[in-house]
Amino acid sequence: MPLPLYLLAMAVFAMGTSEFMLAGLVPGIAADLDVTVGTAGTLTSAFAIGMVVGAPLMAGLARDWPARSTLLGFVLVCAAAHALGATTTNFAVLFATRVVAALANAGFLAVALTTAAMLVPADQKGRALAVLLSGTTAATIAGVPAGSVLGTMHGWRATFWAVAVLCLPAAIGILKGIPTGPAQGAESPAPKLRAELAQLRSPRLALVMLLGALVNAATFASFTFLAPIVTGTAGLSDLWVSVALVLFGLGSFVGITVAGRVSDHRPDLVVTLGGPLLLLGWPAVAVMAERPAVLLLLVFLQGALSFALGSTLITRVLYEATGAPTMAGSYATAALNVGAAVGPLIAATALDTALGELGPLWVSGLLIAIALLVAFSFRSVIAARRKAEVLQ
Repeated sequence: MPLPLYLLAMAVFAMGTSEFMLAGLVPGIAADLDVTVGTAGTLTSAFAIGMVVGAPLMAGLARDWPARSTLLGFVLVCAAAHALGATTTNFAVLFATRVVAALANAGFLAVALTTAAMLVPADQKGRALAVLLSGTTAATIAGVPAGSVLGTMHGWRATFWAVAVLCLPAAIGILKGIPTGPAQGAESPAPKLRAELAQLRSPRLALVMLLGALVNAATFASFTFLAPIVTGTAGLSDLWVSVALVLFGLGSFVGITVAGRVSDHRPDLVVTLGGPLLLLGWPAVAVMAERPAVLLLLVFLQGALSFALGSTLITRVLYEATGAPTMAGSYATAALNVGAAVGPLIAATALDTALGELGPLWVSGLLIAIALLVAFSFRSVIAARRKAEVLQ
């Protein structure tokens, strides 16, 4: 894989830490700003909504801009938003900074996904996506747990400052490592924006976007409210939240790495094996949450399965959107973050039911069940079209 891919992954690490870090900070933010845990959890949805809106909007605006300067600009805006968020005492302002940071993150990821796909041969998009998203898994393994520890020791604002600082070396990496010229395969003029948007009418593209959104909704429904489960149901101390996040991140790294080797040619295999296991896994976490050792093991496994299945479906988005070379990344980003927006919102309502803090886990199981029913009904859409993709 080319070096620029790894430099993009470094930037994704910084921005991914921002996207996932609230999983360990929600209780502290709620207490400091005098809002409920459910209300504080909507900051995750605010970020995701900004990503959903921002992905096609920013990609459309930036489609004729140089990739390097565009990526650099998005990273710097993200840093500024986190600096403002770290200083505010008003929840509405914090909510707004999350939306702005999300718009920058969305624009960055949309351009980065498109750039990554162009840096490799047409039949290696899955592997390229795995490298790029390794920045996200590194964020869940190292960045988010470290942020959780930092938040526990020095308050949630310290974590926001840390993300702002993390963006600076990422910006330098982009400036020094991303070429100024067009990427491999980008020499021919891009189609008109209207033609690229017309790709959204493809039933195959719409379906894999829907499935990706459902799987990511299940992931974020439980991930956002993992901290209360660890400290409440399992009865562990606050520092064990970081351990749970590390395990989830390690699992996600394993899942993305394995899926990256398979998703280009056998996405149906990942869906067939991973989907049912993921469906069983979320209720199992709910049932076994009172047993800390079992809970932590299941968190690792669910991280692996969630990201293996989710990254495979997002890879299919890139394949199905080959007729939209500058917008495909935004379609993949939007699919991911529709789920990230909807999942925590549904999970937050489950907190007020008799299920309590375990409600999000059952919500995740329900969302995966819906995804599998849809996938089974339209399973031919998931299968790779090997001959067509070899010719691309």
